[in-house]
Amino acid sequence: MKNIILFASGAGSNVQAILDYFEGKNIAKPVAIVCNKAGAGVLNIAEKHDIPVEMINKERFSSEDFINKINTYNPDLLILAGFLWKIPSALVEKYPGKIINIHPALLPKYGGKGMYGMNVHNTVIEQKEKESGITIHYVNEHYDEGNVIVQAHCTIAEDDTPEMLAQNIHKLEHFYFPRAIEFLLK
Repeated sequence: MKNIILFASGAGSNVQAILDYFEGKNIAKPVAIVCNKAGAGVLNIAEKHDIPVEMINKERFSSEDFINKINTYNPDLLILAGFLWKIPSALVEKYPGKIINIHPALLPKYGGKGMYGMNVHNTVIEQKEKESGITIHYVNEHYDEGNVIVQAHCTIAEDDTPEMLAQNIHKLEHFYFPRAIEFLLK
């Protein structure tokens, strides 16, 4: 069984989808959840599943102490599942090819600093795109520029709202992200 660490900043719907997918399978074991936001919904998920939590602030996140703590979990994969901070270079260097992210658009479009969640969906709708989707990619030193692992597409109807697009994107995320993780772990 492979050790995974899940990073999340918000409600944790992708974390929950990953936990649900791997429950009862001898593939992945969530050994920690890293969170940067007190009161985030993902903390309730961690408590419910008895998964240790590492709360971080900007100073701790880029510290050697934090990297050493992550090492104690012996992770096979670090998974950004709705985590909004840029990963420090030291962590990227320590785990090359072992950090992945999910982005709610078809990169390279609508990526980069500040492009997350509804910011992405509002922009996609404003630009009158005919399709959107998700990108699962490796993390490097730059926002949303790591090598693409998989993309999944959805069409956008003329009368779709950003909220409707967000629902469609969540469906893609919850289906494809756990399966991409399984593929990488095998």
